[in-house]
Amino acid sequence: MSLQKYQEPPLFEQHGSAERRFLQLISALPKVSVQGYDKHRKVIYWNKSSEDMYGFRECEALGQKLEDLIIPSFMKSEVIKLHQRWIDYGEAIPSDELVLEKKSGEPIHVFSSHVMLKEGTDSPEMYCVDIDLSEQHNIRQELERMASTDLLTELPNRRLLEQFLTSSIEDASRNESGFALFFIDLDMFKEVNDTLGHTWGDELLRSVSKRLSDCLSEQGLLARFGGDEFVFVATQVTSENESADIAKKLTECFKQSFALSTENVHITSSIGISMYPKDGREIDDLLKNADVAMYQAKAEGRNRFHFFTHALSQKVRQQRSIAAYLHESLVNDEFELLYQPQIDLLTGKVASCEALLRWRPKDEDRAVPPNIFIPIAERSELIVHIGNWVLEKACKQAQLWKEQGINIRVDINVSGKELEQNAYFERLRECRERHGLMPKDIGLELTENVLIKSDNTILENLRAQRDQGVEISIDDFGTGYSSLSYLKQFPVSHLKIDRSFLRGAPENAYDSALMEAIVNVGHKLDLNIVVEGVETQNQSNYCKSLNVEYVQGFLYSKPISSDAIVKLLNDQYDVLQ
Repeated sequence: MSLQKYQEPPLFEQHGSAERRFLQLISALPKVSVQGYDKHRKVIYWNKSSEDMYGFRECEALGQKLEDLIIPSFMKSEVIKLHQRWIDYGEAIPSDELVLEKKSGEPIHVFSSHVMLKEGTDSPEMYCVDIDLSEQHNIRQELERMASTDLLTELPNRRLLEQFLTSSIEDASRNESGFALFFIDLDMFKEVNDTLGHTWGDELLRSVSKRLSDCLSEQGLLARFGGDEFVFVATQVTSENESADIAKKLTECFKQSFALSTENVHITSSIGISMYPKDGREIDDLLKNADVAMYQAKAEGRNRFHFFTHALSQKVRQQRSIAAYLHESLVNDEFELLYQPQIDLLTGKVASCEALLRWRPKDEDRAVPPNIFIPIAERSELIVHIGNWVLEKACKQAQLWKEQGINIRVDINVSGKELEQNAYFERLRECRERHGLMPKDIGLELTENVLIKSDNTILENLRAQRDQGVEISIDDFGTGYSSLSYLKQFPVSHLKIDRSFLRGAPENAYDSALMEAIVNVGHKLDLNIVVEGVETQNQSNYCKSLNVEYVQGFLYSKPISSDAIVKLLNDQYDVLQ
C-alpha cells in the first residue's frame, strides 16, 4: 500500500475504501504524528497531529526535507546516514525515544517508529510514527526532581549529594586534585522549633538554605543532608586556608537575624570540614569525618568551625570503645552509686544526699571518671538506660534505709534525654510506689541547660511532680546559661550554686558580690540554696553568713557508700538504735 501524498491525483483518490479509512484514521490520531518521506527525505505526507506537535502546517512541510524541519542540528548527519543505509542496504532504523525540534526551536520528546514501503523499488517511502511523550517526560522530570530535591528547601537532597560526591571523587582522583566538604549544623535549632513551632521551624530552614545559597560563590554543591544539617562540597578548593575562608564566610551568614513573620530569630552554626583525599577517599569517610569535626566545633562552644584531624579520629574511636564497654557494663552490673551528704547549716545534720554514679569495669584497675563516660553516654540512648539503672538503685537504697529507720531524701541527676522519654515520669512514679516511697523521698537534680531546653510538656510534668512534693534542684548553677531571669520560670525548689562561685568568694570582693547576688535572688524566689564544693571551715562560715540553707563538700564528706552513710549518721547523730 502506498501512502504517497506529494503528487497528483490526491492520495485518497488512489486507494480503495479500506485504504481511505485507514488514512483517515491515522490522520485523525491525537498526539500521534505520521509523516511520509521519499527517498530524498522530502515530505510526502503530514497528518494533522504532525501540525499540532511540530508547528509546521501541511502546506509548509510538503516538499521540505526531514532534516530541515524537525531534526536538531547535532543529529542531522546521523539521520541522513541512517536513512540512506535503509534504502541502500535494508538496515531498518530502530524505534527509540528521541528529542526532536518544533518549528519554534523548542525541543519535543517523542517515541519514534519507522516503516519502509515500496522497499527495493526506485521510489521507496519511509513513514515515521511519532508519539508525543511531552507529558510523560514532564512527569518523569518532576519525579526525578522530587527524588533528588529536598521538598522543603528546594536544595539537592542526600541522594543527589551522594551522586555528586561520587562524580567529584572520580574527577579528583583522575586529575590528582582534591576538594573540601563542609558539614553545617544549626546551633540550638531544636529550641527554636520547640519554642516557635514546626511551621516557623520549617520557615527558618528555608531562610537558612536561601542565605547559604546566596553567600556561596564557590563552585560546588549545597545540599540539605537532613533535619537542620547541610553539606557544601567545594570542588575547586584544595587547601585548608581556602577552606577556612569559606567556613568564615558561612559563619558570617548567620550574623544577621532571620525574619520570621513577627519574630526575628538569631541562630548560629557549627561547621566541620574534611578534605579529599587527606581525610578520606570514600563518601562515608568524608561525611563521617566532617561530622566528627562538626561535633568538636559544638563541644568547643558552637558558632565556629573545626577541621577533621587524626587526633580527633583517635578520640572518637576511644569514645566508641567506651560506649561499647558501657553497653557491656550495664549487662554485667559494673556500676555503683555513692552518696554525698547535704548538710543543713542550721542543725548540722544530714538533710539529704546526692546519688553519684560510678563506673568500675571489671577489667580496669580503677573507676572511670564520670566526666569521661557521662558525656559519651549522653550522646546516645545509653544515658536513658543508665538513668533507669540509677533510678532503680536509688529507690531500692532509699527503701532499705527506711527499713533501718533512716529517713533522708536521695537526689538523683536526670539528663535531658531521659526527660524527653514519654514514659519517664510514669516510670518514676511506678518505681517509687514499688519501693514504698513517697514523692518527697526521691529528689531530682537537673542542670539549667536541661531546663532551658525543656518544652512545655516536660515543664508541666515537672510542675506536677513539684505539686506532689518532689524536691527539684537546679544543679551546678553558674556553669551553663547562668541567667537569674530563668529561675522564676522553672518549677524548682533548690538552687545548687557551683563550686567555682565559692572558691574565691570569702576573700575576693568580686566573687563575693556574685555569690551574694545569687543567694539573695534565690531567696527572693523562695528557693532553698545549696552551695557545692565546701572544703574549708572558712567557706562554711561564709555560707552561714549569707543564710545559705545547705552545703555539700569534702569538709563534711566525700561521696561514700551506702554503708558509710549509715555509719556517718550513726556516729554523728545516733540515729540507729
